[in-house]
Amino acid sequence: MFEQLGLIGCGLMGGSFALACKRAGLVKRVVGYSKSPSTTERARQLGVIDQEASSALMAVSGSDLVLVAVPVAATEATLKAVKGLITPTTLLMDVGSTKRDVVDAARRALREQMGSFVPCHPITGKEVAGVEHADANLYIDQKIVLTPVEKTLTAQLKRATALWAALGGKVVTMSPDAHDAAFAAVSHLPHLIAFAAINAIIRQPQGNEYLDLAGPGFRDFSRIAASDPQVWHDIFATNKAQLLEQSQFFRENLLAMERMIENSDRAGLMQQIAQASATRAAWHMGADKPGR
Repeated sequence: MFEQLGLIGCGLMGGSFALACKRAGLVKRVVGYSKSPSTTERARQLGVIDQEASSALMAVSGSDLVLVAVPVAATEATLKAVKGLITPTTLLMDVGSTKRDVVDAARRALREQMGSFVPCHPITGKEVAGVEHADANLYIDQKIVLTPVEKTLTAQLKRATALWAALGGKVVTMSPDAHDAAFAAVSHLPHLIAFAAINAIIRQPQGNEYLDLAGPGFRDFSRIAASDPQVWHDIFATNKAQLLEQSQFFRENLLAMERMIENSDRAGLMQQIAQASATRAAWHMGADKPGR
């Protein structure tokens, strides 16, 4: 059990983590800070945190467990602000959806305290943001990717693994670069495509009328286009190289199928559709929750 969780960012991910830790009896007390005082106050009113902090540093004061749940672009500034109170016994984690940039930011900000930091990415989420949607069940049966680096203390990695497992997560470990390459393909690119597809429709003169006719297939495909704009702006910006590489792969396959349609290549088109259908039918995520 941890004496105190210092929560920096009292939104969906951080709030859900706090609720899950409380329910599992893993923390005695939660002190929270958000950039918006109204968010921190709301988190206290909802029972997500026990006490409001006036700064990120104050949230960390007295905490042996710290979770940074801020936009990835704010990671370095946040870690710099709290570095002075991070000790070798503090378990410090984040929930950022990209990892190479987070690790690089942590190296610059934490320096000799880098061993306490275990970079994390829970593969879960909701289309809606905010502490009002925090859910103690959010991490159950979901993959939790840890991306330790050479300076990560073995003891802290073991503690992080045990903690996420106690919250019901399925812990996976990989390098930051391997993480970013994989999630550019299976998460970041699909979001990019969904955003582009919605915009392509609404920018046509009859776009709104087309949307009125859309059914369950469009609903399922476009669900992730309702995701938080700030979160995805930051993800696209911080995983730019990997995302652009995956976008190129996608364009090549899209153009190939377009040529088959244009040339009435029914056999080729059937082969492409059948391959994708069989691959998707054989794939099983294990739990039906949105991921990031």
